[in-house]
Amino acid sequence: MEKIRLTGAQATMLATLYGKAVDAGSPRSILHDTMALDAVRKIDHDFSQVGMKPGDAATVALRSLHFDGWTREFLAAHPSCTVLHLGCGMDTRVFRVDPGSGVRWYDVDYPDVIDLRRKLYPADRPGYELVAASVTPPGWLDQVPGDLPVLVVAEGLTMYLREEEGRELFRRIVEHFPGGQFVFDAFSRRGIRMQRMNKPVQVAGATLHWGVDGAAELTSVHPRLRCLDAVSAFDIGGYDRVGVRYRALVGVARMLPFMRRMAVMYRLAF
Repeated sequence: MEKIRLTGAQATMLATLYGKAVDAGSPRSILHDTMALDAVRKIDHDFSQVGMKPGDAATVALRSLHFDGWTREFLAAHPSCTVLHLGCGMDTRVFRVDPGSGVRWYDVDYPDVIDLRRKLYPADRPGYELVAASVTPPGWLDQVPGDLPVLVVAEGLTMYLREEEGRELFRRIVEHFPGGQFVFDAFSRRGIRMQRMNKPVQVAGATLHWGVDGAAELTSVHPRLRCLDAVSAFDIGGYDRVGVRYRALVGVARMLPFMRRMAVMYRLAF
């Protein structure tokens, strides 16, 4: 069993991992992330205390499934490309989408997270590298060649960055590569203000910072950026597969503009 000592934003990945594991163990699994289930069984941690409520697992799985879809679309259009999976945590996306031989894939996260990944997941895939670094300092990007189109996947990351950190990260990436896409989720400013209601964030002792109230705030980061999609987390497909309580919540959220905008999945191109 692997003992872990994670705090703050890093610790929130445990709730996400546990949600995917619970989903994988369900007879109606959405994501089928059996690697997450195996990882949870190997970690010495009381996962009942990560702040996941009954039914949360399906919503975690649906969000990841949506980003898997966007990832597959980009890889199909760009068989030779680079993928930067920022704040990857214990996500197994590289194994789920199984990129082809022309893809360079970089999973980037803090050193203790990467150490845990090395212990629990295979790291010897061709074209696959683990980068042990915070995403905000500029140095780590220097080791990534900038000659191919890039897909930047940042699921569950932006809200933990301070606004200028996030904007500068996006600027550096745009200027490093010839073109590509960002796919990520963001909370609105109201969503940031309501973080006390986010149980996994509170349990981890984390703090949310960057709120985004629309695509215009993101495309203003760099002249090359344009928005391809901005989809409310309540508008993605698959909610017919969640419990009655969540279906009712989604129905209410779709009728209330402020709730619909609280969590949005963006796809930007440059």
